[in-house]
Amino acid sequence: MSDEIEIDIDALAKRMDGALNSLKGDFASLRTGRASGNMLDAIEVEAYGANMPINQCATINVPEPRMITVSVWDKGLVGAVEKAIRNSGLGINPVMDGTTLRLPIPELNEERRRDLTKVAGQYAESARVAVRNVRRDGMDQVKKAKSDGMGEDEQKLYQDEIEEITKAHIATIDQALEAKQAEIMQV
Repeated sequence: MSDEIEIDIDALAKRMDGALNSLKGDFASLRTGRASGNMLDAIEVEAYGANMPINQCATINVPEPRMITVSVWDKGLVGAVEKAIRNSGLGINPVMDGTTLRLPIPELNEERRRDLTKVAGQYAESARVAVRNVRRDGMDQVKKAKSDGMGEDEQKLYQDEIEEITKAHIATIDQALEAKQAEIMQV
């Protein structure tokens, strides 16, 4: 058994945590019938000859549960921001009021709720795949360490530890998905 060969389990766990954090961001952008500034995070505005996130050219506020306001900083970009929101696929029709856009959030119907639960499932599956990729990388490190002289007992311990953190992260993803789907289907 060699003391020099060591697998950094903490680094693998941090990478898996990154997949969870990404999933939480994806879930925050899903519409649940309540207004949230995160709904607009994925929208890119064509401004100054380049695409930029909407939050880099406007201030996003949620003054009430069913309304989002977008205050555009440059008057010349109001039309571009409105067009980006309309074409985003969120199903929101902005109302222009000078340099401010008001976005009334409509109630979700049953069909749209089911569609959103499917999207949430896709986000969760992407996170599971990311976690499994980290597990594969960890297992590859263990195999390489074995060929570099790691003992079989030590190899088995590392493999078991990697499997354990993988299962814990997958379980957390599944719990987050169930909670998000319940939130989406709540009327």
